[in-house]
Amino acid sequence: MFDVGLGEMIVLVLLALVIFGDRLPQAAAQAGRTLRQIRSMANNAKQDLQDGLGPEFKDFDIADLHPKTFVRKHLFDDVDDDRRPERLEPVGGHPDDFELEYGERPPFDAEAT
Repeated sequence: MFDVGLGEMIVLVLLALVIFGDRLPQAAAQAGRTLRQIRSMANNAKQDLQDGLGPEFKDFDIADLHPKTFVRKHLFDDVDDDRRPERLEPVGGHPDDFELEYGERPPFDAEAT
């Protein structure tokens, strides 16, 4: 996430020592408390949202709404959907009747259009 090398890290630590001095441990503790509080608020908001949506959305994850995750989940993941037939079959006919020969036109229903 952050591309900080060893040299930059040393400069940041020295800068923090100069700015905060002997109050550096107190400032670090306050930053830790603030991060825990923000994380707790985010988790509570997520839980309230899931509770408000009801039992239909018990597996709902907010991260799924991120565009990259959404596309990956719905387009690139393997979907095991049993509702979709492997091959189309004509209604009331034999499956071999559905195959067309080269140059043969498919059946046309003039009343359907």
